[in-house]
Amino acid sequence: MREPKRPTPRRLALAAGVSAAAAGAALAWGAIESHLFTVRDYRIPILPAGTRPLRILQVSDLHLIPEQADKIAWVRELATLEPDFVLNTGDNFGSPQALWPLLHALEPLLAFPGGFVLGSNDYFSPQFRNPLRYLLGHSGQAARRRTHPDLPWQAFTQRMEEAGWLDLNNQRHLLAWDRIGIDLVGLDDPHIGRDSLPPRVASREDSPVRVGIVHAPYRRALDTLHADGAQFIIAGHTHGGQICVPWFGALTSNCDLPPRLASGLHTWPDCRRGAVSDRDPSWLHVSEGVGTNPFVRLRFACRPAASMLTLVPRGEGAF
Repeated sequence: MREPKRPTPRRLALAAGVSAAAAGAALAWGAIESHLFTVRDYRIPILPAGTRPLRILQVSDLHLIPEQADKIAWVRELATLEPDFVLNTGDNFGSPQALWPLLHALEPLLAFPGGFVLGSNDYFSPQFRNPLRYLLGHSGQAARRRTHPDLPWQAFTQRMEEAGWLDLNNQRHLLAWDRIGIDLVGLDDPHIGRDSLPPRVASREDSPVRVGIVHAPYRRALDTLHADGAQFIIAGHTHGGQICVPWFGALTSNCDLPPRLASGLHTWPDCRRGAVSDRDPSWLHVSEGVGTNPFVRLRFACRPAASMLTLVPRGEGAF
């Protein structure tokens, strides 16, 4: 039997060169893709028959750094979509110096009714973490060890409330829409253990629609909102995986949510895993988010996105 040929130094050098070129091309595309902002559209059938559709624009995970002029301009242009309501689902800061650029980016959207929950990167500035560690777990445990916020979350909250937006962090608010009341139920960020379900309001128990809002879609938070009666749950945090494998999807969700649910419209509990509930499943939307980890400013097979979530009457079908 003929022995296989051993690779020559020339062939090894050629293979190394090809691999390096492929890695370089992937990094270059990842840097480009992080600026290819888009808007994704979904329809969620939870309104009573005869109710006018409600268009909710979700903006999440900006992770804004002051010099990101193209991101700021794109976020400002979202106001041309003229949503009925805007939801900001947290992780707005990519830098302690980002408050005023952030408020400038959001300024046109503050002209619309809106609400917000905060994420860990609204309280604590981002810290470097080896990207490979995200494949072995999530960053929640390390984040919970930080106890003294170093970001201007109080000033940010104050400006949002001054614009008339609803602070939904562990709070409930009633949104009046086309002769019905939509009960908005928000949680502060589970990623750092700040989530606590607000008490029910007796006068809203007959609201035909309940929507849950949370930054990080941890299972316990989703279970809590589902058990509370939310027909639709809206979340961010995952960046859609940020670095995805084409035709496969996300490798991580940076929480205990299965990576295959890291973006898009799904149901919760996840019936495909045999979950049992005494309620019908809730619709669950997880946003890819607009920004990136400030230390890994790449996206691959996962464009940065805002979401237009259109609530429509039951029976019209979802997509």
